[in-house]
Amino acid sequence: MALALTGLPATTPPATPAPLHGTATSAGKALSHADVTLFAGDRHGTRELGRATTDANGTFQIRPSRRTGSVLYVEAVPAGDRSLRLRSVVGVGPGGGVPQRFESAVTVNEFTTVATTYALAQFTRQRGITGPSPGLENAAATSYNLANPASGRPGKVITDRNNGTKNDTLATLGTLANLVSLCAPGADTGRCQDMLRLATPQHGKTPGDTAQAVLNLAHNPRLATGKLYALAGRAHTYAPALTAAPAAWILALHYVAPDVYAPGRMAIDAKGNVWASNNWLPGTRNPSPYVTVQDPVGNPTLNSPISGGGMKAGAWGIAIDHDGSVWVPSYGGDAMSKYSSTGKPLSPPTGFRNGDLNHPQGTAVDQKGNIWIANFYGLKGNRGQGSVIVYPHGDPSKAITIKGGGLDHPFSIQIDGYGRAWVSNARLNGAKLLETRVPKGHAGGSVTVIGPDFKPTSFSPIKDNSLDWPLALAVDSKNNVWVPSFVSNSVTKIGPSGKITGEYRLPTTIAPWSVAIDGSDRVWIAGFGAPSVSVLCGVNTSACPPGSSTGSLLTPPHGYRSNSIQHLTAIQLDQSGNVWLANNWSKLVPPTGGTGLVELIGAATPVCTPLTPVPARPATTSSTACPAQTSTQPR
Repeated sequence: MALALTGLPATTPPATPAPLHGTATSAGKALSHADVTLFAGDRHGTRELGRATTDANGTFQIRPSRRTGSVLYVEAVPAGDRSLRLRSVVGVGPGGGVPQRFESAVTVNEFTTVATTYALAQFTRQRGITGPSPGLENAAATSYNLANPASGRPGKVITDRNNGTKNDTLATLGTLANLVSLCAPGADTGRCQDMLRLATPQHGKTPGDTAQAVLNLAHNPRLATGKLYALAGRAHTYAPALTAAPAAWILALHYVAPDVYAPGRMAIDAKGNVWASNNWLPGTRNPSPYVTVQDPVGNPTLNSPISGGGMKAGAWGIAIDHDGSVWVPSYGGDAMSKYSSTGKPLSPPTGFRNGDLNHPQGTAVDQKGNIWIANFYGLKGNRGQGSVIVYPHGDPSKAITIKGGGLDHPFSIQIDGYGRAWVSNARLNGAKLLETRVPKGHAGGSVTVIGPDFKPTSFSPIKDNSLDWPLALAVDSKNNVWVPSFVSNSVTKIGPSGKITGEYRLPTTIAPWSVAIDGSDRVWIAGFGAPSVSVLCGVNTSACPPGSSTGSLLTPPHGYRSNSIQHLTAIQLDQSGNVWLANNWSKLVPPTGGTGLVELIGAATPVCTPLTPVPARPATTSSTACPAQTSTQPR
């Protein structure tokens, strides 16, 4: 669907679309005699809808043509100086997971430029903003959380009580906006050229304008942080600004919705809604009866928080099946809870208990619609080594119990492109998972691989000294499996045949818990011990900076950090390239639940959601950006 310029569905567009009124400013002053163009972007490309020239007060009016698009935005460029390029989103179509909207009046300035560029970082090409739904629309909607396009001032989310002075995001955006203002008409051209030069990636081309410079920083957050910070100190248009150089140019937003407390793991549906399991009730260690859902811009949706269906302390597991139904392990209820795509409980009041569930954890859906469950303790009444339970085609009454293959307290479970289930075995050596104690010394652990025939493969279990209390794991597009080890502070890469093909130690002790793979096969790692996000170059080295190899660290040694990031147990990526983080604990001693979810804006290459199961980048070559995957036989 497309966006009508009146904000109404585009089925019967008006003969005379309403005009767009606007003001362009730079460095706090009216941007006179500037060329302003209104564009529409969608999966087919970018189209011009109209243009105007600002008057002496920087004001303009554009009466657009009948043409519509998924996302509408304006660009303002001063006459005779193309180094300053300002942008602002002015409309979002109905193809995403949020309502459509259109601004009748807009302010375009440095602040809106940074907000638009970061939110749409994964959709900005040389010829404009373009890409598939729903990621494109959801990304544009996210820009409103950063900047209000009507006023050109900070948006409601970036200034709310959970952000504002609580993290550095507003100040970082202000600093970046000050950098852009160095290219304002009448400013020192030398400083503008210095900014453009410093915003040049390694072996890259110097950006020709400010919009490209900001895009380079969004794609390369470690770029010239100290020198650019010092240069930004020469401009004072936007406040607050950073008081020290950042480790990376990252924008993080903290969303604290009702009953999103001690979230264990998330799953992102086809519209971009973020579903989360929750360990405890707010302010307590009492089991949470809620599953929560937030829309792509962080608002509660589908009547969240959702209760019923047997939920009691959502654990480290959640998965979305081919019908859009959501499966969540009830860790405290020894059951599986199931919800429709609209949030209605589909499981009985006690949940599905078929398969003799005992503290279920990781959950995954394969290409045939089978539901795989990591049954952490195994038989009820004892704390055995555990098992894997399968609900064939989502039918609990036909539950299959799988043992052997080295299964030993199975924790995480993921499906590869061959339909095989990879299971991490979090052997505890006497430690309790939900206490602050962690294993001392070498804790051990292994990985079991179960075939589509529900039998462990001949090479299971996979054991190696590098596997040291493995919790999560993730599969890349080439069917390599990446396993972070909590105790050894490393990430192990296992090839499709089960052979260890790499061990990559993190330079800072973060106690890595969770991992996700983006659409460029980069490996995103969430730190529990030290709240942070680290990124490794994956098998697609062409998507990494020059000189990188598989396993190269792409983030600062301490990872990406923010005051909003707490002790993380999960990391997931969406179709807009946003990175979602689960704040599971806020304090280690005494154990205290974490609050809400954190989003790193536009930082990753987008992936199809729900996970399909091997990560795939949404395509623009067909009307279906994310077609269903089918399994093939391993070679």
